[in-house]
Amino acid sequence: MSSTNVPRSRGRPDLYSRQSSTLHYQTFPHAPPRYPGRSNSTKQDIKRNASASPTRSRQDPPHNDGPRPDSQHKTEDTPLPKGQLAILAIIALAEQTALNSISPYIPEMAATFPEVGPGQVGLYVGLIASSFALAQFTTNFLWGWLSDRIGRKPIVLTGTFLTACCFLGFGFSTRLWHAVLAQALMGLVNGNQGVISTCLGEITDRSNQSKAFTYLPVIYGLGGITGPIVGGLLVFRNNPLRPDEPNPYPYLLPNLFSAAILLLDMVLTMIFLKESLECAQDLPPLGKRVGSLFSWLWQFSSSHSPTYTRRSAKPDPKRSNGMGERAPLLNNHDDTNERQDANQSNLPSLLPESEDKPSLKKILNRDTLLLLATFFIFQLCNISYNSLYPVFAQASPPTGRSLGPEEIGISLAFSGAISIIFQVGVFGRLREKIGNKITYRASLAGFVVAFLLMPFVGYKSGSGNGEGAPTFKGKSWLWVELAAVLIIKTVACVGGLTSALLLITNSAPSHAVLGTLNGLAQTLSAAGRAVGPFVSGSLFTVATRIRPKGEAMAFGVFGGVAFLGCLLAFGIRGAELEAEGWEDEDGEGDEEDGDAGEDGLRPGYERR
Repeated sequence: MSSTNVPRSRGRPDLYSRQSSTLHYQTFPHAPPRYPGRSNSTKQDIKRNASASPTRSRQDPPHNDGPRPDSQHKTEDTPLPKGQLAILAIIALAEQTALNSISPYIPEMAATFPEVGPGQVGLYVGLIASSFALAQFTTNFLWGWLSDRIGRKPIVLTGTFLTACCFLGFGFSTRLWHAVLAQALMGLVNGNQGVISTCLGEITDRSNQSKAFTYLPVIYGLGGITGPIVGGLLVFRNNPLRPDEPNPYPYLLPNLFSAAILLLDMVLTMIFLKESLECAQDLPPLGKRVGSLFSWLWQFSSSHSPTYTRRSAKPDPKRSNGMGERAPLLNNHDDTNERQDANQSNLPSLLPESEDKPSLKKILNRDTLLLLATFFIFQLCNISYNSLYPVFAQASPPTGRSLGPEEIGISLAFSGAISIIFQVGVFGRLREKIGNKITYRASLAGFVVAFLLMPFVGYKSGSGNGEGAPTFKGKSWLWVELAAVLIIKTVACVGGLTSALLLITNSAPSHAVLGTLNGLAQTLSAAGRAVGPFVSGSLFTVATRIRPKGEAMAFGVFGGVAFLGCLLAFGIRGAELEAEGWEDEDGEGDEEDGDAGEDGLRPGYERR
């Protein structure tokens, strides 16, 4: 990205200034707008600059003191902002640990509710999980849209604090409606996942975004290890202080632990997280904005003519004496107005300046629509698998495999460990060779395989229908087969999530709508996560009445849905969706996109 020497006014950063000492991070081929909707250059300017220096890298410094070797053949990766990546990793790890801690004990917890009868555990586990996702569906877009206007940091802090409060309520749940209400409130206030992805897109560019986004699922994998361990080991069915008495709240301790780590995460976020939304960096600190909000609320409730409802005072010809002087009788009133207007001007702004956003047609092109549709299917399949597996593992034979909460927690922790190993050691190199789009398609295909194989995992007894006492051989084969299927599912989940995040980030036309687009993606994700647990739980409840292999019906339905998503993913073909330096092999241009130039390329992209 090139720049010119622009004089800077004291106290106000210019377009290219940053709060950090590292290079300017951006995901898009042209500089992000300082204010939402404002374009930094026209298409003609971009074409003229490209033609003037066609081989210049977007990351090259604006002034060169001498020749640079190999500058025309390769570009240097922008250094990663390690400090901000670390705090974003802490936020994601704390949240994923808390959310994953529920999985090991939720079937057992649902079975203790008086409203849940025998054979209905799967249905009500799905209802509890769906209440969380359905609530997220109603607010995720709002959180993303709001983060484009007030900044990312206030949204993260708000969501973290309110989620911690909801975990306290969930730990005290003793009835079904208690649990459903706590999960619904948790979904309403939690929109951090989309905001974290937005922050990553804003502090990276196409030369280093793959490294940053590769480690996000690693954090999710760590949460997949720590969460089930917390949920599986901190459940106390008997009172810890009086072991001979039953514990009235056996699931309170893991929820207290989750709330504690979220509150610690909130404190660290408040101290170390920097605002990544460019236009929000000029606003006063969050504390002053909150004070300004209370000032405006006080004026609204106590003043008959609040200053924020009036324009600045200007000379009124009707109220002057024709000599440029105001009538004496009006001096006191005008002085009062001027003082009030001066007080109003001293109030810090709550919102950054905002202008027109890119057109809806430019945002929702063919590739973006297919991405959103397949991301919905991806999350539907992922959450359905995550919801089906604990119920399937806990249920009695022949439909289930009779695993306890500790065994389920260990198996889920194993999946998290596999996801970390694959993400760190294999996925990055694999994605660099085959690209984001092929990785995404292969991940959806992996879901198909995992869904079809899970019903054929063996029993502890080693028999074909689960009858008989557990044997060492039967347990051994059970764990080997479970491990194999969980590895396939985990690899598909990790690869698909990373590729989807990269594809969605690269499909945004500018930073001005990145939060909104991620919010829309997370809204569709929440829709899939709302439908998945309820449908999968209902299917498994029906499966318990089908002999033989009733469990194959529940897993098979979602295997077919994953196959449909895999087919749709082959329609995603935009060349600009890949990382920097990738040569697209799909052979299709972007003529269908509304922002393509005369040569069929998007502005800022050179013909390869």
